[in-house]
Amino acid sequence: MKLGFRSKIYLGIFFPLLLLGIVILFVVTMIMKDALLEENRNRGISIGINLAARVAEPVLAMDFFRMKALVDKTIGLSDDIYYVFVLDAKGEPLVHTFEGGFPVDLKAANVVSGKQDYNIRLLDTGSDLIYDYAVPVHIANDRLGTVRLGLLRTRVQEAINRVMWSTFLSTGLVILIAGFVGTALARPVTRRIKILHESSEQAMRGNLDVQTAPMLDKNCWEIMNCDKKDCPAYGDVHHRCWYLEGTQGTYCVQGENAKGPASCHKCPVYRKGSGDEIQSFAESFDSMILSLKTHLSELQNAEKTLKEQRQLLKTILDATPDFVSLQDHNLVFQAVNRAFCEIVGRREEDIIGKTDPDLFAEGLAEKNSQENLEVIRTGKPLENQDEMQTPQGKKWFHVVKIPVRDPDGNVAGILWSGRDITELKQIQSRLVQSQKMESIGQLAAGVAHEINTPLGIILGYAQLLLEEVPEGGDTHNDLQTIEKQCKICRKIVSDLLRFSRHTESTVALLDVNQSIEEVVSVVEHTFKLERIEIKRDYYSNLPPVKGDKEKLKQVFVNLLNNAYDAIGTDGTISITTSFEKEDDEIVVSVFDTGMGIPPEKIDRIFDPFFTTKPVDKGTGLGLSVTFGIIEEHGGRIEVESPPSSARGHEGEDAKGTVFIIHLPVLRDTNAKQEAENGQNISVG
Repeated sequence: MKLGFRSKIYLGIFFPLLLLGIVILFVVTMIMKDALLEENRNRGISIGINLAARVAEPVLAMDFFRMKALVDKTIGLSDDIYYVFVLDAKGEPLVHTFEGGFPVDLKAANVVSGKQDYNIRLLDTGSDLIYDYAVPVHIANDRLGTVRLGLLRTRVQEAINRVMWSTFLSTGLVILIAGFVGTALARPVTRRIKILHESSEQAMRGNLDVQTAPMLDKNCWEIMNCDKKDCPAYGDVHHRCWYLEGTQGTYCVQGENAKGPASCHKCPVYRKGSGDEIQSFAESFDSMILSLKTHLSELQNAEKTLKEQRQLLKTILDATPDFVSLQDHNLVFQAVNRAFCEIVGRREEDIIGKTDPDLFAEGLAEKNSQENLEVIRTGKPLENQDEMQTPQGKKWFHVVKIPVRDPDGNVAGILWSGRDITELKQIQSRLVQSQKMESIGQLAAGVAHEINTPLGIILGYAQLLLEEVPEGGDTHNDLQTIEKQCKICRKIVSDLLRFSRHTESTVALLDVNQSIEEVVSVVEHTFKLERIEIKRDYYSNLPPVKGDKEKLKQVFVNLLNNAYDAIGTDGTISITTSFEKEDDEIVVSVFDTGMGIPPEKIDRIFDPFFTTKPVDKGTGLGLSVTFGIIEEHGGRIEVESPPSSARGHEGEDAKGTVFIIHLPVLRDTNAKQEAENGQNISVG
């Protein structure tokens, strides 16, 4: 665990003092110890030499009484003199102070030569340490014996211990006093640093209303008797005026007070309110928090404005029916609107960061990439019409690609927008078809009227000749051939007249399911002879359609005959009706399992006189007539070959053709409600 700042200060105070006390204690103890030991040594030597000098005469006279008196008097000088005895020249004891007898081993424990003034040895008795002093006894140059003196070290050690304890207690008291003084000085510092630490943590958590510096006894407006209430410092008790911009005091210099207290040293407010370095640091911290709060508030306001503008722009882009997208220089999508997401069939977050190959089919993606690179290279806009596959099917779009430039004028991206023109394309297609049919109808009417008269004469004469020429001959057979071909020509002329003639329609409410069933009941037997099965899947309670029943039956006859011719033998024709309440229309689909229509011919099948059948099998007017009848009823007809799975033919082979008819229903609420509750009924 790491130490706090307060603990470090305390340790910084106590540890040096403790170390200093230990050093002082050790040094003083060693000095006192050496001094006491030296004093004890000198005292022992002095006593020994003095005794040796005084005992020389009694030893020479062998006056044991005086010797005994001298040693007894010596041992009584101090409590730490443990023993005193005198040895003769041979080392035998003459007198001693031992009560229980002289210890023999003590004689040789300390030996002094005649050339030494004295000799000292430390003896250990097992219970005490004794400094033994041996001093020779001389008269002139003759040695008479030896004086031995024993001083206890215990007294010296006790004196040393007393000195050590005195020094220890003195040092400890000094350390304690210094510690209390240091703590008293460090506590305000650590408390203010703790306040700074807590304030910084609050600021990190988002609380920018913290107050770190202490409150002033008097504020600037009180010190200067100022009444300038529009001054930023007026009334602000939490921040120092020398950290605020735009203050209006007498000593404030505009433009320089923002530098902090550097320009405020002569101001009475600064002189009275400024503090030590920690207070200055706290004041700077409060000023920094105030500045941060101001800038953060400005950033939040700017962010709020940008967010509102971004949301407004997104709302506008999402509301427009045109799709809009923005790609950068690397053709990565940066922004898209709702219409673009619907076209691609993905969410916005799944599109951003992707490129064209990630979103579109291979062919369309490659085309887009080439166009985008060309726009980036040339810097010129691109405008065209593209057909795109969407989740709602194939649609046509009017596409515009505009280069987006950076501030330096370089192309930084592409703005891609497009408008759905599928309905316009369909209207144009139907208009072109109608114009073609009108023109061809006028031509057909003229041709039919011109051909009909001579054709009638040829047919009449051929029939008259057949009555006169006997049967069985070549002439009769030739006339029959002429009659047959004339009837075929008359049928063609009749079709041309019917195609060109705008006959009056008998408009009434009709049931589409019933009209289809009437046609199927007529052709079903013929189709079965070629093993062609007709399947019906009728939607019950279809709303009525307002139209000409006979003309609609002609439409279904034409479609069934085309399906019959496309199959030949062994196949299936499926007829399905349904009600699309979103579009308020009835949908009829006629699907066959024939060989289908080649892609290069499918766009021309509604053109008059265009047919994929052999020359003697059709005039190419059936689908043209069908197209006109459906258009006359306000509907539309579509063709798919092979049919898409979306039409409900997932189980069929990927071949054949399906015609889809859309007819608007009668605007009757009750009829529509019944249709919405209906269901499909399969027949056959």
